Amino acid sequence: MQQSRWFAPVGAAVAFLAVHAVLWWLATTLPNQPIGDVEITYRRWIATGLTDHVWVGTDTAWVYPILAILPMAAAAIGGVEHIATGWLALMVVLDAVACVFLWRFRALGVRVVWWWLLFLLALGPIGLGRIDTVATAVAMIGVCFVATRPAVASAVFTAAAWVKVWPAALVGVLLVLRRGHRRGVVVGALTVTAVVVLVDVLFGGAAYLLSFVGQQSGRALQIESPLATPFMWAAAAHVPGAAVYYDTGILTFEVSGAGTHLAAALSTPLMTVVVLGGVLLAAWAVGRGARRTDVAPVLALLFVAALIATNKVGSPQYVGWFAVPIVWGLVAGRGSARRFLPVAIAAVPMALLTQVIYPGYYDQVLTVQPWILVVLTLRNVLEVALLVWAVVAVVRMGLGGTRGRVGAGAGTAAAAGAAGSDGVSGADGPARTRPPRGRMDA
Repeated sequence: MQQSRWFAPVGAAVAFLAVHAVLWWLATTLPNQPIGDVEITYRRWIATGLTDHVWVGTDTAWVYPILAILPMAAAAIGGVEHIATGWLALMVVLDAVACVFLWRFRALGVRVVWWWLLFLLALGPIGLGRIDTVATAVAMIGVCFVATRPAVASAVFTAAAWVKVWPAALVGVLLVLRRGHRRGVVVGALTVTAVVVLVDVLFGGAAYLLSFVGQQSGRALQIESPLATPFMWAAAAHVPGAAVYYDTGILTFEVSGAGTHLAAALSTPLMTVVVLGGVLLAAWAVGRGARRTDVAPVLALLFVAALIATNKVGSPQYVGWFAVPIVWGLVAGRGSARRFLPVAIAAVPMALLTQVIYPGYYDQVLTVQPWILVVLTLRNVLEVALLVWAVVAVVRMGLGGTRGRVGAGAGTAAAAGAAGSDGVSGADGPARTRPPRGRMDA
């Protein structure tokens, strides 16, 4: 009995170490600079701060919210020249902490940690090699508090959003669907924000506190984004004007051609329409009797999918964001877990296709080889499919909401049983002058 009790956590720890050892090895051996941002851009930012006392986000405008500087600086504690090693070690520790919080949660009898490890392995070294890793790991911890302490979940999501903006969408889900807890959600978010703003102002960064908001506005279509897919095929077909080029100001590869500027200009309005439409659909579904605990993770997935599928930026690390709403759906009760099972399954090949694209064969993406464009198209189709699935799921819950109220008592008992057995209580370097061999995401 004693051996069996320790077998599961020991086995998970071994699996965690094995997966992250593989990711570390891939990050340091694969071509196309899997951790190029860390080794070049992050290193340059920290080195400039240490030597010239000019810090991005406080002394100059920056592309990220201000808390993103903390893990970058922490990774350089052993020396700026060793920032890559420090970064990978820090990401492993963050993932380990998130796994510890997730350990008690099961979905349909299986610990959710196993799915996340499989997803990370499929996603590859990009799962460790960007600032998004920090925001995702922190947001994953926030998911663990959604059901029992929404105010804490809100605070954790807000902290993650001050690293990379997207987890703010998760706070939005809590505001929309955690009726009776909205005051706590607001207090949690405002408390974290107040602390961040106060510290930043004390360090003299008030003028650039929100500089990240407008830093991406001038971007064209990044080559991996779903909106860029038809233009990439046009470049492969040698359509006049369609081509891949390197933007030295933003440090990323983009696609040119007739219609690309219009598509880039429409991306933000399209994203806004989809997000607001999701809010209205969720409110409608709840009004018809759908359980808020079921709608919440679907709305979270809808938000994240909208931020990715309609974005003019298509950085590969964005795929890692999907893990958070999927885990939320898997731990929100048996009914929700069954609903999210197809999504969890589909997310794994989507992550694997992303690894094939970058860093696997990114050089062939840049030269618009047809075979890798097929891979890119399939990956992008899956991203859009998850968005469509989320929309359809909310509609179906709304249409079945009245029937759902009839079995509310049984559903509550089932959720309580799930809480007892599954641990789930239910959740209502120098600047470059020419393109690098890999990809950069400033």
